[in-house]
Amino acid sequence: MFCVIITDINFLKGLNLHNHSQFYFIGLKAQMTLALLSARFVKCCCLSSSSSPANTLQEIASASPQGVAKVVLKKEKTQLFKHGSPMVYSGAVDRIIGRPPPKTGEVVLVADGAEKPIGWGLYNSVSMFCVRLMQLEEEATRDPACALNMERLLDYRINAATDLRRQMGLPSLSTNAYRLVNSEGDRLSGLIVDVFGDVAVVASSAAWVEKYKLEIEACINKVNGISHINWRSSIDILKEEGLDLIHLKHTPATPLPQIEVKENGIRYAISIEGQKTGFYADQRENRQFISTIAEGKRVLDVCCYSGGFALNAARGGAVSVTGVDSSLPALELANKNIALNDLDSEMISFLKQDAAEFMKNAADRNDMWDIVILDPPKLAPRKKVLQNASGMYRNLNALAMKLTKKGGILMTCSCSGAMTQSGMLMRVIQGAATMAGRKVTILRQAGAACDHPIDPSYPEGAYLSNIMLRVL
Repeated sequence: MFCVIITDINFLKGLNLHNHSQFYFIGLKAQMTLALLSARFVKCCCLSSSSSPANTLQEIASASPQGVAKVVLKKEKTQLFKHGSPMVYSGAVDRIIGRPPPKTGEVVLVADGAEKPIGWGLYNSVSMFCVRLMQLEEEATRDPACALNMERLLDYRINAATDLRRQMGLPSLSTNAYRLVNSEGDRLSGLIVDVFGDVAVVASSAAWVEKYKLEIEACINKVNGISHINWRSSIDILKEEGLDLIHLKHTPATPLPQIEVKENGIRYAISIEGQKTGFYADQRENRQFISTIAEGKRVLDVCCYSGGFALNAARGGAVSVTGVDSSLPALELANKNIALNDLDSEMISFLKQDAAEFMKNAADRNDMWDIVILDPPKLAPRKKVLQNASGMYRNLNALAMKLTKKGGILMTCSCSGAMTQSGMLMRVIQGAATMAGRKVTILRQAGAACDHPIDPSYPEGAYLSNIMLRVL
């Protein structure tokens, strides 16, 4: 025996049946029953969906055998970190829940005043930044694979950083010197990785980076084209992180010969034992711009390091290029770069001299250039020295303006994050113009190259200012 329920009323009406009205009633009742069941099924699905959300950070942490400590923020401080600011400073913390207390480098939850997690990060018991946030709650809920797991997160973030550089065309046939990981900009606060040909130079400035050294190196070794890793620990910063580098166990780096790289088709000899990671890839696009305006011009490159701006000016057709720097090792590299690029040593030359002293002497001789580049070292590493640094920037820029021909170009730079973020640089430039008795107009403003991304929730990551002026 079987039963057929027909819900199409018009179909029933067309049937030649003696018991037509009975079938009609059965069909109508079945149709109403199915509609009711359908509504209940939809409601049930909705309730089931809402009552079984994806695993939250709290649930994932609760499943951890060793437990996860919780850093609870002050109520009025929570929003800043909910928006993604990665550096949780100690003044924003209300209390820490967990026994025993977390140790430096351990994973912790970061929670709002109601103890509801907003994300997770890596703890430091000594640093003024007690947590470096690694992932927000909504990210972990959406994709829990990396939640509370630093090894997986490192692999994911370094892969993402590599993919981003590929999208930006790096490396390429003309450029194989670039930044692979840019700390907060790639959401790995405290980790910088620069690539020079087949060598990756790691700049470590956080305790967690030292703890996960082997995992970081394993991720970098997966990047196509990298054969060597050179690890450089920022000793002064790591001391503030509570690390005694004497007791850090580092595998001695294999000594590498001087490296040769390409940037926009120009060849450079670089030393990874030199300043920073060995080469300033952040000015790549600004150097290339100089090459487009240098034809037929006399160019002065002050604080030239290994000659980046000077070489671009020479390649761009400048009739005379002079580079000045106080570092002998840097100038040795610069002179090698002249030969590497088959440039005329009569047309481009480098001088070892203090920048201010050189410019004062040149001003006394009434020597002037069509284009002057001023790229001094970091004069304001911290806000507390900003006032003094402002005076030094003003004096250097006033001297540079005096050496710029009327209607000529001055490209002035600051790599001091404190200066860039303070908004004071324009006032400093105007003060320099007044001191020099010149009038300036801004033609171009730029920062670091595209392989140095900035997280808008952490504006402190914007450190480089490059401003091009017309000097009258």
